[in-house]
Amino acid sequence: MFNKRIRIKEVLGTEPQQQEITVMGWVRTFRNNQFVALNDGSTNNNLQVVLTLGEFDEALLKRITTSASLKVTGILVPSLGKGQKVDLKATSVEILGDCDAEKYPLQPKKHSLEFLREIAHLRFRTNTFGAVFRVRHALAFAIHKFFNDKGFVYLHTPIITASDAEGAGEMFRVTTLPLEGAPTTEEGKIDFSQDFFGRSTNLTVSGQLEGELGATAFGEIYTFGPTFRAENSNTARHLAEFWMIEPEMAFYDIEDNANLAEEFIQYLIRYVMEHNADDLAFLNQRLLDEEKQKPQAERSELDLLQKLQFVVDNQFERITYTEAIDILLQSSHYKKKKFQYDVKWGIDMQSEHERYLVEKHFKKPVIVTNYPKDIKSFYMRLNEDGKTVAAMDILAPGIGEIVGGSQREERYDVLTSRMEEMGVPADELWWYLDTRRYGTVPHAGFGLGFERMVQFVTGMGNIRDVIAFPRTPKNAEF
Repeated sequence: MFNKRIRIKEVLGTEPQQQEITVMGWVRTFRNNQFVALNDGSTNNNLQVVLTLGEFDEALLKRITTSASLKVTGILVPSLGKGQKVDLKATSVEILGDCDAEKYPLQPKKHSLEFLREIAHLRFRTNTFGAVFRVRHALAFAIHKFFNDKGFVYLHTPIITASDAEGAGEMFRVTTLPLEGAPTTEEGKIDFSQDFFGRSTNLTVSGQLEGELGATAFGEIYTFGPTFRAENSNTARHLAEFWMIEPEMAFYDIEDNANLAEEFIQYLIRYVMEHNADDLAFLNQRLLDEEKQKPQAERSELDLLQKLQFVVDNQFERITYTEAIDILLQSSHYKKKKFQYDVKWGIDMQSEHERYLVEKHFKKPVIVTNYPKDIKSFYMRLNEDGKTVAAMDILAPGIGEIVGGSQREERYDVLTSRMEEMGVPADELWWYLDTRRYGTVPHAGFGLGFERMVQFVTGMGNIRDVIAFPRTPKNAEF
C-alpha cells in the first residue's frame, strides 16, 4: 500500500530499534550528498535521512533539491548528531515530485512576513507558518470540544442573509443581477424583487440574531463560521473575511456571560499550551529574537509563554466603562497628551485606550461592562440608568478588544423602542421579535474573533499572518 507511511512527528518520538519504516515529505536541506533534512508538516522538526555514499545513483542525488518531495524507506537508527535522537538510514529513495531549486521562491534563508504574504500559497512550508497554522487548528478543535463538553448545540447560521445584525451597513452585497442594466423600480432604484432571492441580500456580518433563535429553543448554542465586513480598514488588526465564534445562552445575565467568556479563553490557551508545546516554544523564540532588535524601553515585560501562562493563572480584571474612562482621564498618558484620540465619557474607546488599560494600567486582560447605549447595538439590554447597556468587551494585551458581547434585550417594548430610536426596521425583523413575544427569557451571548485569538496565542503582529489567505481592501489573491 502506497501510503503506509509514518508521520515524522511520530518517528522523532520513537525509540530506534533497527525497525524498517517509510516516511514521505519535502526536502528542507541536502548536505554533502549525504544528509537530507526531511519535513512532512506534522512538526517543525526535521527528520535526518542519511544516504550512504556510493549507494545511490548520481542522477537521483542531483534531483534531491529544496522542496522536492521524497518517499524514503529505511532503518531507524540512533542519531550520532546533536539535537535529535534518531536518524533514518535510507535503503530506498523515490522522488515523488521534482522542484527547480533556482526558481523556487522559498530559498533556505530568512524571509520577511511581507514577502511571504505575496506567496501565501507556499508560506505554510516555513517554520513560522507551520507553527501558526497548527496552533490555529488546535484552537479550532478546542473550541468545539469546550462547547460540546458543556452541552451546547452547534448551530450553522446563514452566510447569505437579509439582515444587518450590527446595524453598521458595511456589507458585501450578494446578487445575480447584472452590473449594467439592472432592472429598476418606478422610483429609479434597483428592483431587487427580480433578484435571485427576491430581495436585497448580503454576506453575514454576524450569526448572532439567528443564534438567539436557537438559544430560545435549545438553551445554549454556538456558531463558528465566516463573517464579512466591507470596512475599508487597511490595518494590522482588520480583515474583510474572518471567522467568529458566537455562543448564545438562554437564562444567562451579563455576569454569567462574562464568566463563560473568561473560562472559554483560559480553556483555549490551556489546550494549546498542552497540545502544541513545540510550536509555542518556536514562536516564543521567534518573538524573543525580534525583541532583541527593539530599544529596551519598547520590549515586552513578559515573553509569549509567560503571557499565556499569566492569562491562564489570573482572574480577568472587571471594571465598568465609566471606571475605564476615569482611569484614562487620570493617567499620565492622557495628561501628557500621548493619546491620539480624545478621552471623554461617551466615546467608543479606540485600540490605544484599550491597550493602555490592559498593558499599562492593569497588566492583564480586562472585562469592561456597561457601555453608553448610544455607541452600542439595538439588541443590548438597557440598564436601569437609561444611559448604559449591559454590554461586555474583553480587552487583551497586544490587540485590544478580543471579545464583544452583551445581555440581550428580552423586553419586547424596550427592544422595539430601541429599534425605532436607532432606525432599525421592525417589520424586517418580525421573526427576531417573535422570540420576545413567545416565552421571552433573559439571555446573553458574545462574539470572539477567531483570528484575533490566534494572533494573541501565537504572538503574530499582523492579523493577515494568522489566516491562510487574507481578504483585505484591494486584495483577494489566491
